[in-house]
Amino acid sequence: MASDRFVLGVDLDGVCADFFGGLREIAAEWLEVPLDSLTPDVSYGLHEWNLEPAGGYAALHRFAITQRDLFAQLRPIHGASVVLRRLSNRDVRIRIITHRLFIKYFHEPAIRQTIEWLDRYDIPYWDLCFMKEKAAVGADLYIEDSPLNVERLRAGGNDTIVFTNSTNLEVGPPRASSWAEVEELVMERVRRRQATGQGR
Repeated sequence: MASDRFVLGVDLDGVCADFFGGLREIAAEWLEVPLDSLTPDVSYGLHEWNLEPAGGYAALHRFAITQRDLFAQLRPIHGASVVLRRLSNRDVRIRIITHRLFIKYFHEPAIRQTIEWLDRYDIPYWDLCFMKEKAAVGADLYIEDSPLNVERLRAGGNDTIVFTNSTNLEVGPPRASSWAEVEELVMERVRRRQATGQGR
């Protein structure tokens, strides 16, 4: 049976949580360089930070999760928490979909830190999915910042908003540069579906 609830698939890093800002501070410590020597305007893969001589991105990521509790310490992106609460109160089902388990053997701290962070900032959600293939869990609309994920979702016919940061400036619309814009785009689609009487 089709559900009447509108399902919003929400990425975490770069959409709800300031992943690059938080990781940049840890990277400066890990590389033993001044923070301002690491540009905040990174591309996908963080090549600008020259991580390879020190062990590469995977090594930095492992250090950040296991030694600095990265996922529990990230600052929320302005507006994310309150907008998601407002959308939830309008009967939008929030489905968090994140690919935070891509490094083997560190799943427990990644999951624990994620749940602690969501609770700390009172972010509502009905479903919490840790997976690479985000379209597999289904949603009426996705919010994503990774250029590759946006491309894959859209190629599969999934309505996807790209949340603006320096890694995705070449990706086409629909696009949101703030959570106020996200709210407008989501409610526009909710109203459109209500007007047509369509369910999932």
